[in-house]
Amino acid sequence: MPDNNQTHPFDQAVELTATSPYAYQGHIPQTYDNMVGPFGGIIIAVILNGILSHKEHQGNPISITVNFAGPIEDAPFELKVRPIRTNRSNQHWIAEITQGSQVAATATAVLAIRQETWMARETHAPAAPNPEDVESWSAPPEPKWIQRYNFRFIRGELTLSGQPAKDSESLLWVRDEPARPLDFLSLAAISDVFFPRVFIQRQQLGVASTVSITTYFHADVSSFARQASRPILAAARGQRFYRGYFNQVAELWSDEGDLLASSNQMVYFKD
Repeated sequence: MPDNNQTHPFDQAVELTATSPYAYQGHIPQTYDNMVGPFGGIIIAVILNGILSHKEHQGNPISITVNFAGPIEDAPFELKVRPIRTNRSNQHWIAEITQGSQVAATATAVLAIRQETWMARETHAPAAPNPEDVESWSAPPEPKWIQRYNFRFIRGELTLSGQPAKDSESLLWVRDEPARPLDFLSLAAISDVFFPRVFIQRQQLGVASTVSITTYFHADVSSFARQASRPILAAARGQRFYRGYFNQVAELWSDEGDLLASSNQMVYFKD
């Protein structure tokens, strides 16, 4: 467990300094570097942190869409956030990350105040062994962001064997490394924690980059209190690989079998 007197690397990465009523400055450390620029999940978390840190925010996130226009350099960036409409039960935000004159990412988010209503579910968590019964993945040293998570693959591991897999599905237990209590920010980041499905399907590296991702939150603060810092069950699969792009659908489950988040993203790839 991390030293309680030290800031967790995740919280360091999403830290923002307000520079005006609707703008922040941030700088993602190299500990979350990906192949080009920072890990996409940490960018999602940074944007969401800017919205949830704003004094005008109402409710908790139910969805966020982030469009990645270009890489973020290892330098300070500006994040602008703005509420565009507040209704009785939900609130809508737009956001933009820029460096110099270049837009790096745009986003929209919806917050909501959940009410006590009828509840049901029509999907269930995949069958999986307990996380303590699954060996931790020996992650390579690069890219650096991989070291910030503990992966326990049940299936769909990246082996780089060069032998195509039967499909692109992965199922694994995952948590922050070192362990950190789950919240909306870390859940948003984990929604993008999966390796590109084209890498899994072909079992070889290539060029791939998320263009757009939408994450839907099915959890609330009571869900996080129950989950604490234990690993969550993560499932992802591709649906179609076509002319340089593929989509990925994913689900994140608590270890009690509650659906915490789901996501869909479109990814660019190159042979």
